[in-house]
This record gives sequence, structure tokens and C-alpha cells, in this order.
Amino acid sequence: MKIGIPKEISNSENRVGMTPAGVLELTKLGHHVFVQSGAGENSGFDDEDYYVSGAKILPTIDRVYEQSEMIVKVKEPVEQEYDMIREDQIIFTFFHFASNKKLTEAMMKSKAVCIAYETVEEDDGSLPLLIPMSEVAGRMAIQQGAKYLEKPVKGKGLLLGGVPGVPPGKVLVLGAGTVGIQAAKMAAGLGAQVTILDVNMNKLRHVNDIMPSHVVTEFSNEYNIRKHIKTSDLVIGGILIAGARSPKLITRDMLKEMQPGAVIVDVAVDQGGCFETTRPTTHEEPAYIIDDIVHYCVSNMPGAVPHTSTVALTNVTLPYVLKLAENGWEKACRDDNALARGINIVNGKVVCEPILEAFGWKEAMA
Repeated sequence: MKIGIPKEISNSENRVGMTPAGVLELTKLGHHVFVQSGAGENSGFDDEDYYVSGAKILPTIDRVYEQSEMIVKVKEPVEQEYDMIREDQIIFTFFHFASNKKLTEAMMKSKAVCIAYETVEEDDGSLPLLIPMSEVAGRMAIQQGAKYLEKPVKGKGLLLGGVPGVPPGKVLVLGAGTVGIQAAKMAAGLGAQVTILDVNMNKLRHVNDIMPSHVVTEFSNEYNIRKHIKTSDLVIGGILIAGARSPKLITRDMLKEMQPGAVIVDVAVDQGGCFETTRPTTHEEPAYIIDDIVHYCVSNMPGAVPHTSTVALTNVTLPYVLKLAENGWEKACRDDNALARGINIVNGKVVCEPILEAFGWKEAMA
């Protein structure tokens, strides 16, 4: 199969769809890999690294799309790429369609086969391609939250871990999934007082088993959220419903109950965010303030640490890329239930139910 690795052109996106190590595994099997010149530079991989791994280096993004039967990316295609995508071409990347109607309609129009990393789901409900980026984002959420608590960036002027004689900050984590656990681990390591809320008691039990005593759990409901935001210095939003929009757990009116200078970090921004006041930001302009509350809502947080993120992502995507390359998408998806769940759009038709529900299309297509 002919596989293309274009340079990511989303704002401040420094990751690349595959490492040279991944390219080598494909070329050893006789597949042709086309890498856009400079695609891996920001992740620490130059053209020579890809060339010695067997890739052909192409000068422009349109050449990569033109030559390839399958495109492997990190972020969803941007408007500049829409017309490059053609019928029956496999696009394997993060899409997050439920929060982007324009992208959804463009991919329907292209009649490409859109397989989304975020909905590749094992029978046990785990999301193998989302987990490593959630691990990165969960850890980064605390790093960034701690930074934005500083006064020069309009935070309340608080050191998250405290010092002897001064109590540490309080962190509220919404969601006890991968993001929440990684965020809690980092916050606890800094010495903060951490509370995790979730509606899944099994997840809360797991948190209790693995976390130190200054990480406590409570059942998630509006009453408990309102109770905790009054004293929380940093709130992390880590709610994920696979393929669907995130629920709005903190509304605009709740911000008035928070302390001025408190920080909220919405890791769920790609799926619409779990705060009503969330809007996507970039690494160039990462934060904004509403009602004296600092919002950090960068939609590609792992893009700030591209070497770590690219290697972590290729580690989990490569086995699926190999299946698609060796067998074609139809057989690969018949043989692998997890990969089959990743199919979001085929030949102009949305086949992922949460996307239909997000745009009110489910009834129309019934």
C-alpha cells in the first residue's frame, strides 16, 4: 500500500503521524511510504531519518495526498486539506467529528474512509489510541495549571505544592479516566490536595487503591461540583464519552462561586469541552479570563511536547496501520472489532452514532 505522512499544519501542531521507526516497519514489508519534507523536524526527526528508513521524501503536502492510498496523521484535516482528500482514500487520524460540523460535512463530501483514533475501542471499552495522548495531556494539565496560578499570568499567585508553614493548593479533577488519573498523580506528586469526581464507582475504587491518602474521591453530581469549586484553586476537566460531545459540568454561573484567579484546564476541549465557557485556544494564545477565572483550553496540548507525544502515539497506532496496509480497510476492520469501531465516515455516510446524535441527524436518517 502507498502510505502518506504529511506535515501537520494545524496551529502550533508540532507532532507528526509516524516516527522513522514506524516507517521502517512498513517499508520492510514492501509498502511505499511518502513523507512530506520537514514533517518530522519539530518532533526531532529530520528527512534523512525517514529516508534511511525507506521513505520517499516529497516536497509538498499536495504531492503526499496525491500519491497515497492511506494518510496517517495526528490532527484532523484543516480546510486547506479538504480538497486534497479523494474518494476511497483512507484517512487515519484524530477527528473529533462531534464537535466540528464543518469538518464532518467536508469529509462526507470527499467520500473518503475516515477512521478516527479516538473511537478505536476494545471490547472492554478501553481506547488504545487515545490513552497515550490522554496520559500526556493529563500530566501537562497540572504543569500548565500550576503555571497559570502564578500572578504574572493573572492567576491567584499560589504555589500549588505550598511550602512549610503554608498549605498547598487544592485541585479538583473531573473524571477518573486516564486524563484524571494522570493529572491526580502529577498534582499529588507536587503535594497538592486532590479531589477526583466521577460517576463510575469502580473507577473511584481504583483511584483509592493506587493513590496516596491526600488524593480523595467523591461521586460526581452537581451538588458536589458546586461544593468543591468554591475552594478549588485548579480544576481539571477530563470527561470523555467516546465519539460524543462532552457534557457541560461547570456552567457560566458557577464561575462566580469560584475564587478570583483560580484556573480551569479543559482537556476535553477537542470534544467540545466540559465547561460551558470553554473555547479552543492555541499554544500561541493559550489562556483567557472570564469572570476572573483563568481558562486554559489548548486543543492540542500534547503538541507542546512533540517528541514524547509522537513516539507514544506511533507505539500504539502502528499495529493498526500495519493491519490496514496489509489487508485493506474492509478486511482489517472485519478482523478487528476495535478498528471497526474507529470507522466514522465511509463513502459520504456517517456510520458513528454519537456523531449523528451530536448534529441531530439520527432521526433524519432513521
